[in-house]
Amino acid sequence: MGKRIITSLLVSLFVSISLFADGYIDKQTYVYSVKDGSSLKLDRYYLKDDEAVAVKVTPCIVFMFGGGFAAGERDGEQYVDYFRKLVERGYQVVSIDYRLGMKNIGDGSQIDPMRFAALLTNSITMAVEDLFDATTFVYNHAEDWNIQKDEIITNGSSAGAVAVLHGEYAICNNSKLAERLPQGFNYAGTIAFAGAIFSTSGDLKWQTAPSPIQMFHGDADRNVPFDKTEMLQVGLYGSKHIAKQLQELNTPYYFYKIENAAHEIAERPMKENINEICSFIDKLIIGKGNLIINTGEMEIDKPELKKDFDLMDYIKANFGG
Repeated sequence: MGKRIITSLLVSLFVSISLFADGYIDKQTYVYSVKDGSSLKLDRYYLKDDEAVAVKVTPCIVFMFGGGFAAGERDGEQYVDYFRKLVERGYQVVSIDYRLGMKNIGDGSQIDPMRFAALLTNSITMAVEDLFDATTFVYNHAEDWNIQKDEIITNGSSAGAVAVLHGEYAICNNSKLAERLPQGFNYAGTIAFAGAIFSTSGDLKWQTAPSPIQMFHGDADRNVPFDKTEMLQVGLYGSKHIAKQLQELNTPYYFYKIENAAHEIAERPMKENINEICSFIDKLIIGKGNLIINTGEMEIDKPELKKDFDLMDYIKANFGG
């Protein structure tokens, strides 16, 4: 009996590190910055090749976790299997820490919308600053890590999706934050699971067209607007609204709409849409396809969900109340 257990453990270990004939998935952790007395780390997931095999230069996906800018971990169990799947498909993944500006916000029902706007603006600014610093760290190590410098892609879930969309928006609008990146750098593309762009100056305006963007979003999302919500000059602009603007700009994008689905779409694509994600990368980013793709799905016979929300609904959904 004891021999069987030991044999099983050895077989399991062998399988876990021998995913390919010529290598296995490895993970390395680095400190990319120290801010406010805390070390910000990133995890690099990659295929570690046998020394006899020629090393392949690969695209890299920089991932930001979700959690309403109040919680979350770069190595959350809901993400790690997704990272491994991407590595199996031939990409490297770098999952990063970022500072959580909403961590001590308390009960959302007590927050005035204008106060919320200030808090969210600060939280997004910190997250994008950290994204850019992590990106620069990756860029500076690209040769050592066998990463293709012009194929660095951002990807985020929920708050992470908000941050990566804001990162691309900042670059397109020559934001001072973008000066933290290598000169002339832009991401090869952006992948957002239930993301939006926040503005305190009215509707979004793109000074230059963005790199290809892929967006997944449920049209009954109560946490992050599917379309848009506005109050005076303050607005949250979701995937549907962004897709409409990108179509007007006649620039490549991929919009995947899930009808009658809520905020579960912040994570579900990582399990169910790996083929669509890789197709986007291969066709629109690596293949530089000049494509606009609008697609989606609908679950039949599912009870109809509420889809009409205002700004306070989104605040309460994310921060209690």
